[in-house]
Amino acid sequence: MQIGLVGLPLTGKTTFFNLLTGAAEETGLSGKREVYTGTAAVPDERIDFLARIYRPKKIFYAQIQFKDIPGVHRGDGAGTTSRLLEEVRAADALVQVVRAFKEDMVDTAVGEPDPYSELTDFGVDLALADMVAVENRLNRLQGTRKPPKDALAQASVLQRVLNALENGQRLKEIELTDQERSLLADQNFLTEKPLIIVVNLDEEYWTAGDFPGRAKILAYGTEHQIPVMEICARIELEINQLPAEDRVEFMKDLHLNEPGINRLARAAYSLLGLISFFTIGADEVRAWTIRQGTEARKAAGKVHSDMERGFIRAEVFHWDDLKSTGSAAAAREKGLFRLEGKEYVVRDGDIINFRFNV
Repeated sequence: MQIGLVGLPLTGKTTFFNLLTGAAEETGLSGKREVYTGTAAVPDERIDFLARIYRPKKIFYAQIQFKDIPGVHRGDGAGTTSRLLEEVRAADALVQVVRAFKEDMVDTAVGEPDPYSELTDFGVDLALADMVAVENRLNRLQGTRKPPKDALAQASVLQRVLNALENGQRLKEIELTDQERSLLADQNFLTEKPLIIVVNLDEEYWTAGDFPGRAKILAYGTEHQIPVMEICARIELEINQLPAEDRVEFMKDLHLNEPGINRLARAAYSLLGLISFFTIGADEVRAWTIRQGTEARKAAGKVHSDMERGFIRAEVFHWDDLKSTGSAAAAREKGLFRLEGKEYVVRDGDIINFRFNV
């Protein structure tokens, strides 16, 4: 899973990126144009529990790859803008970071924080990029000497999409049939991508539990069915750099119940329809990320292609059963182990041993 951190310049994207990935990339008025890439382990109490029981040599949490994509500045050339938009298109989901913090240097450069305007302005930019893509596609259909058989159907649905975008709708909000969506399958629209809004607060706004435009942002999220998270990236980053024994107390003082990566990972998994299953043993305990509805044979392929190719059965029990009984042996004695076939739909929290032969 690859998540793109997007938004206007000087919103704290790189600070948030450093918090999530443990990187130490330069922040501030650097004017950087590089796309930073890093990986974050997804905290999971179930993995911690399994590790305490099995004491494996290695522990592998689920992973999320993050891309810190620079905001487009006024005066950027068409090449730079196009390159950054392609980075946005390549992401599986987007996290738009909006600024709700005061800082003299940033205030001087771009003015007082106005997170709601940032949010909606960036949404307009994405919609405009999609409108250009639709218009280009329509022009190609109309200009080709040998139009495809479904050219009229394509043109019809593209025109509907264009009208909806002009009226402020995101593509994911447009009601389309499966056939109509298949006609758009190769377009990769920006306003169709799953989106999470992250409001980056300073300590003053965080402590107050409010910031300029908060009610409007929450209403926007509700209207467009977009999750909204509030973080204090700089403070969390400072806490994260403390010795482990000191972090809990500082988080408690700031009413931080859990780190930002926990909340963001949970929101991203829910938004993308992802779940985790586990494999266990003395060598390793590992979490594997799959989409909801994945069948056992396909899930086996996540572990190794040979397991999918030579799949026989999946020996399955659930993390909840292990926790309630205290051991795999006790769970087996209570009849909580099951042998499942290739069409078994894997559940979040399943612990699976795949039987296979190649």
